Amino acid sequence: MANTNFFSRIRYLFGVDTSGPGETPEAAPPVSVREIFRRFWPYLRPYRGWLCVVMALILIAPVLDAATIWFFKILVDKVLVPRDFSLFFGLAAAYVVVTLLSGLISFGDRYLSTWLAERFLLELRTDLFRHLHELSVEFLERRKIGDTLSRITGDIAAIENLVLSGLTQTISYAFKIVLFTGALFVLSWQLAIVSLVTIPAFWLTARFFSRRIKAASREKRQRTGSISSVAEESLSNAALVKAYGRENSETDRLHRENLGSFAAELVATRLKALFAPMVQLLELAGVLIIVGLGTWQLTQNTISLGGLLVFLGFLSQLYSPVRGFGQLSNTVFAAAASAERVIELLDQQPTVHDPVRPRRLDRARGVVTFDDVTFRYPHAERDVLQGISFTAAPGQTIALVGASGSGKSTTGKLLLRFYDPDSGAITLDGTDLRSMPQKSVRHNVSVVLQDVLALDMSVRENILWGKPDATDDDVVRAARAADAHEFITGLPDGYETRVGPHGRLLSGGQRQRIAIARAMIRDAPILLLDEPTVGLDAAATARVLAPLRRLMEGRTTIVVSHNLITVRDADQILLLDHGRIAEAGTHPELMGRGGRYAELYRLHERDQATPVPERETA
Repeated sequence: MANTNFFSRIRYLFGVDTSGPGETPEAAPPVSVREIFRRFWPYLRPYRGWLCVVMALILIAPVLDAATIWFFKILVDKVLVPRDFSLFFGLAAAYVVVTLLSGLISFGDRYLSTWLAERFLLELRTDLFRHLHELSVEFLERRKIGDTLSRITGDIAAIENLVLSGLTQTISYAFKIVLFTGALFVLSWQLAIVSLVTIPAFWLTARFFSRRIKAASREKRQRTGSISSVAEESLSNAALVKAYGRENSETDRLHRENLGSFAAELVATRLKALFAPMVQLLELAGVLIIVGLGTWQLTQNTISLGGLLVFLGFLSQLYSPVRGFGQLSNTVFAAAASAERVIELLDQQPTVHDPVRPRRLDRARGVVTFDDVTFRYPHAERDVLQGISFTAAPGQTIALVGASGSGKSTTGKLLLRFYDPDSGAITLDGTDLRSMPQKSVRHNVSVVLQDVLALDMSVRENILWGKPDATDDDVVRAARAADAHEFITGLPDGYETRVGPHGRLLSGGQRQRIAIARAMIRDAPILLLDEPTVGLDAAATARVLAPLRRLMEGRTTIVVSHNLITVRDADQILLLDHGRIAEAGTHPELMGRGGRYAELYRLHERDQATPVPERETA
């Protein structure tokens, strides 16, 4: 509630609405700093030796700084005041040596600290990405990709500021405070006590600002994820945006999210800008008090001129880490907001689990059985599939047809163990899929999906996704079998031609034949075809059907299609209606019954036979 009121006041002050149109991702649960260290410290354990080296360098540096300042006292009291230059050259040499040592230590500290930080980021980012791929498809389908990408990049980078840089800076600041406080007491314990009076004021000021900066940082990180989500969604659907002339509305949508980020950034900046002069004011008050009392002690001969000047030098060195602690607390709380978003992802668990004692099938025969399968998507209100039962044997083709939303594609997702059925069972060669590792199930299935998936890499690499250890000869054979070799060799770089993001440099038919070649090279006993000809014209469909039939030979094939013309040759056709099998049989049997299938088939047949009307001419 406090944060809500805080940001309400901010919106009023800046005249900006940060609430947005509902795009902002839900806030991650708050996590304590102790819990953040517990979660992320293991990533630094392999590098504890190097971390100790960095700590040693961090501790040596302020000792050399203290020595340099002490040399100044000797210079004033032993050389300048008595005008005795016999010690000057020795002091000058000592200055040079200490400066060179400081430079070497600074180089080693910066280089090793950067190396450790980048190793930490590398390990954590890779681990998070691996974890995301281990999650179930259900989680990835309901998350905004842009927000997830923001957590992988910006949020993880912020964690390093807390776990590694925050730790080393804390040790450095603490050691400097102890070292320079001790030096102050050596010079004048009375002045030292007075100088420490301002430190509680530093702490209270930092505590006041840090809590508010954390709230602003949490809002900003949420807004950054929302901006990424809107940008990713809009740009990935650029053709749709342009086709409907929605460029301005999409720009306005991103602008609204940017306004939220703008307001949160202004809040954080205002707080930090107010924090700095307040700290400087406290420093100035402390220095003025010390100058006044030090001048009095100087008149009483209880401290030398060099001692007073060096005392002020040590005092500035003391105030620097005290001020740094205040700024560090702000950095820590800002980074904690990012850590909360990463921890939320790491705490997600897959909804589909591998069994404790899995039963593995190296290569299945291919007998697939759905036994009274019922399934409902998480958070859905009704079952998508209800009491589905059928068996597909090796060499047999089962076609699933029906209207959109009837559950056809869901059947394929269950076969791939993207989800597990709520009741009933799906078996492969008599083994329940839930008793098998997910990778073992998918190893036995080749897939040609409705949305033809191609990555921004070469044609050869896209085909090799089906079987990474295949040879170049295997790739060519698969491409020939898919009737893709001819068009591939006609590309600028042949098999090494990059296909662009999502394969957009290829036509729909070409992408489909690449997908068929990928399934060919995988050579799995089960083939899942999910709307393999959707979006293709008649000529492209004809070119794709021939290699598809070659791919289906000898395999257990399950075809999901809304186009009844393309599944006439299936051994069994199942018409799904609202998640149930409404009709089942071969094409002649279903046509002979004159039911819903026959009605839909005649409609498809009529649509394909109807010529496209020509444009009238004047």
